Amino acid sequence: MSRPIHDPTVLRAIAHPLRNRIMGELSAQGPLRAADLSRELGVPANQASFHLRQLAKYGLVEEAVGEGRDRRDRVWRLVDESGVTLDLGELEKQPGGRAAAAVFRSQASAWAHELVDAAYAGERAPDDHRSISDVTVRLSKDEARELSAELAALMDAWTRRTRGRDPERRTYSFLAVLQPHPGGSASD
Repeated sequence: MSRPIHDPTVLRAIAHPLRNRIMGELSAQGPLRAADLSRELGVPANQASFHLRQLAKYGLVEEAVGEGRDRRDRVWRLVDESGVTLDLGELEKQPGGRAAAAVFRSQASAWAHELVDAAYAGERAPDDHRSISDVTVRLSKDEARELSAELAALMDAWTRRTRGRDPERRTYSFLAVLQPHPGGSASD
């Protein structure tokens, strides 16, 4: 089960796009060095290292002791491989929570737009696979929660099954939104 976040300062830390991407790579691949993340994400190693230290400061990543080649070789891992859970409504009740949630929502929205735009762009490399699903289903609130839990469990299982640095694999993004249909009323 993923770790719930209760502190708005931690929410601000993960709202940063590069930090969020670093956490995604650590989830997908497991423990990595700043140099590994630098290559994967196309950023300077010192920038990756800085953001790893920031994530460590907020208790989201830690050094993977024993994974390095020597004491100077720093390898990082997620504190909780299952990731984090956010209840923005609860976080907004904390001091500074409204502002932190606004920053997070803005960043998450921009990232979702980027993912959707890329999915519909049509430009594909020969080794790409893309799938877009837009399904409409009628559910009660409890059924929607059950479906969300089943999808989360399925993605967790795939993440655990494929975690590692296999050169045959690349990192994929999976974005799912389950919500009442926009523009419809509860009685539709």
